[in-house]
Amino acid sequence: MFYLKYRPRTIKELDNSQVRPKIANLLASKELPHALLFIGPKGMGKTSTARIVAKAVNCLENKFAGRGDSYEPCNTCHNCTSIENGSSPDVVEQDAASNRGIEEVRKLIRESSYAPMTGRYRVYIIDEAHMITTDAFNALLKTLEEPPATVVFILATTNEEKLPNTIISRCVRIPFGKAHKKDIIHMLNRIAKEEKVEAPAELQELVATYCEDSFRDAAKMFEELVMQDTLSIDKAQEYLGVRAKGTLLDVMQKGTLSDSMQWVEDFVQSGGNIKRAIEDMLQVLRLQLVAQSIGTNDQDKLSYTLKEISILIKLLHEAYNTLRISPIDSLPLELAIVEFYNARKKSGSL
Repeated sequence: MFYLKYRPRTIKELDNSQVRPKIANLLASKELPHALLFIGPKGMGKTSTARIVAKAVNCLENKFAGRGDSYEPCNTCHNCTSIENGSSPDVVEQDAASNRGIEEVRKLIRESSYAPMTGRYRVYIIDEAHMITTDAFNALLKTLEEPPATVVFILATTNEEKLPNTIISRCVRIPFGKAHKKDIIHMLNRIAKEEKVEAPAELQELVATYCEDSFRDAAKMFEELVMQDTLSIDKAQEYLGVRAKGTLLDVMQKGTLSDSMQWVEDFVQSGGNIKRAIEDMLQVLRLQLVAQSIGTNDQDKLSYTLKEISILIKLLHEAYNTLRISPIDSLPLELAIVEFYNARKKSGSL
């Protein structure tokens, strides 16, 4: 799978430009923090980054080992390769979703007191850290306050608000924000080059738009397109159920209710994806809302008033939330369209 096959293996390869300089500065600091907290949505590279840190601090050929000027892991020495393939006795990855109790944490605390066997540090990577129980967090707190000099804890979570403040305060916090589109395109370029496939800029833009700001989801989507041989923009749009960005908004702007309902019918019949259509419209409307509110002309103008944009956003947001319980995919969108025309008629705009 692309997202596993092309995981970043060095700091330089990290696609997340928000995190890359922070990790580089952290490793180059005079004193290495002994507790790190990686926070962010799924698919942002938290686990991959944790492994890179584990390799860097234990590498036998970089500046930590007194060789060369770089803190990057070499990925060729015994320590790097054993961490890479999951066989290192000094790097422990633990999923807190299934190892969340006090006994599991007490075992981890006991093991952390042992000296590293092959590297300089024992590194504990705890994924989904917010799943740890309150008693287990209380047991871990003392170790985070006064950790052994040769131990590094890396806690990763998608839900920072579920972590006790006492735990957060003992860690160096590294936020992994949503993936920037340019960073996703950078990753897609890297994968396309390695796979020796032609990926047009329009296609990469399409994937970056519909991957829900996730590196992992973008890699999965791109892999599907490669496997299905749908790397032209037209084929990719058809496969993903995407049609003419903003078309429905254009129809609703000038056309009748009948025109708009016919557009939805044609869209569904041609294999269009209603969920993505609503996401697309909300993104366009959000940009219009911001542009009109602050008086900029950065976005292509639609002729909707600010009030109409606000009403449309509310109706489409409600339609989006109703999709999962609707027996007919297109029904929430169709109801939103009808409600919009009714609201417009009442206000005298139609």
